[in-house]
Amino acid sequence: MHIRPAAPADLATIQALLVEGGWAPEGADLARLPELIERSSIALVAVVGDDLAGFVRGLTDGIANGYISMLVVAEKHRLRGIGSALVRACVGDDARLTWVLRANGPGLVAFYERLGFRVSQVAMERPRRSAVFGHV
Repeated sequence: MHIRPAAPADLATIQALLVEGGWAPEGADLARLPELIERSSIALVAVVGDDLAGFVRGLTDGIANGYISMLVVAEKHRLRGIGSALVRACVGDDARLTWVLRANGPGLVAFYERLGFRVSQVAMERPRRSAVFGHV
């Protein structure tokens, strides 16, 4: 497995991964995906052989805080450590940064806890009015 920055040539495959992973319903308008990736501090893909197997997108100031916005791994590549490797590559090893995310799916709390995240009692959110992708 190789992790590298997402490239424009990866967009179609990232879009397919997002649809497969439930981030966007089939046929969803993902026209803003290039802009979302371009504006992200971190946009990485995991490549296994010739397959783009996973994608992570994060936002950070690199000093104090970071936010994992999207993580998706192709179904045929799941349970092989790809998601964990993408999260580790995204957050790095600077323990002075606080990273947050939304984990609202089956098994996600346990997955992120294995990577050092803890359920927080202090985070708040102002939800968007409509989903950019399938998750609100």
